[in-house]
Amino acid sequence: MSPSAAEILPESSLREVVDVFVRLVEAAGAVIIFVGALVAVVLFLRALPKRDPDEFVPVRLTLGRFLALGLEFQLASDILRTTIAPSFEELGKLAAVAAIRTALNFFLAREIREEQRVIAERQQVRREPEPDLT
Repeated sequence: MSPSAAEILPESSLREVVDVFVRLVEAAGAVIIFVGALVAVVLFLRALPKRDPDEFVPVRLTLGRFLALGLEFQLASDILRTTIAPSFEELGKLAAVAAIRTALNFFLAREIREEQRVIAERQQVRREPEPDLT
């Protein structure tokens, strides 16, 4: 008879392994958000002297993309945390956190799409030749 997974790796050991994974994924999400903030600050400082509102749109888009990706990693770590014998309390917390992060991600993605649409429209207007009125 072959040994079951529980006999090979006890639940306490499995919890320790998953806890390490959770910490790694959380750290990855935090690093992504931090790097995104740094990139956005650099872009912001470059755009600041120009004082053109259109120069700040790419800053917001860049930061939004990093935030959305970082939130995905944070959600992944929350899901990992509840993979081993979750309690109803842990599942409730996961549901609340997942709902909040999913809503944040949804609105960030929508704002990014809207900003991209506005940029594309402005670029199209700049490319179109003016009609000859002579």
